[in-house]
Amino acid sequence: MERFVEDHQKRRLTERVDIITAINILRSQGYQQDELIGEITKVFYVDLDTYNEIVLAA
Repeated sequence: MERFVEDHQKRRLTERVDIITAINILRSQGYQQDELIGEITKVFYVDLDTYNEIVLAA
């Protein structure tokens, strides 16, 4: 699915719960682990340290 979002429209994901929710939504849409980071950063500004912690813990 192609998403076109202007950079000034992107929401910031810094809270663990928000990042987990975004990951779960993308997984429910059929995205695989290796596709998640690409898709999530198209739509959001993501705290990558927190994202990596969540992915490593899963």
